[in-house]
Amino acid sequence: MNTDENKDTNNPDTEKVLDLDADDVTIESDDTLDDSVIAEENMAETIKKLRAKLKKSQADAQEYLTGWQRAKADFVNARKRDEEERKEFIKFSNERLIESLIPVLESFDLAMANKETWEKVDKNWRMGVEYIYSQLKKTLNESGLEEVNPIGLKFDPARDEAAEYLPVTEENQDHIITQVIQKGYSLNKKQMRPPKVKVGEFKK
Repeated sequence: MNTDENKDTNNPDTEKVLDLDADDVTIESDDTLDDSVIAEENMAETIKKLRAKLKKSQADAQEYLTGWQRAKADFVNARKRDEEERKEFIKFSNERLIESLIPVLESFDLAMANKETWEKVDKNWRMGVEYIYSQLKKTLNESGLEEVNPIGLKFDPARDEAAEYLPVTEENQDHIITQVIQKGYSLNKKQMRPPKVKVGEFKK
């Protein structure tokens, strides 16, 4: 029995078969390994390409977003500029209209300046004129018109126009406005016309 087993083991044909089987197994294992490596390389390349596409898509999206935000900001700024220009146009238009109405306002002031004479006018007619005057004045004030009447204040050449200098006996009255000959006016805090004034002048 042992002799037969030894014979089988020592048989050259048997060794050849075993060798062939071993070679076949080795070759199949190498092919499988190569396929796995190729598949991994293909997958890595695919992932790399997808990442590149994703990065480009993100960059494009950011560029579009930035462009949209810039366009939106430009649009908002343009709207603001248009609104400011519209307001300035309205203010300018109002300024010319109001400026033309100032002489009318001063005519009312002049007519009512002499209280004694004004009180002699028919009461009903006088009340009607005073109502019209108050309505006109109210409307102009609501539009931003203000009187500049600096009597008692220190003379300011940036605000006032000196028509005359009058001598004063007290030093604290030096350069103080003693009389307003003609009222000044400002519109929306912007000077339209300086008041004409008389200014005290102290001399030692």
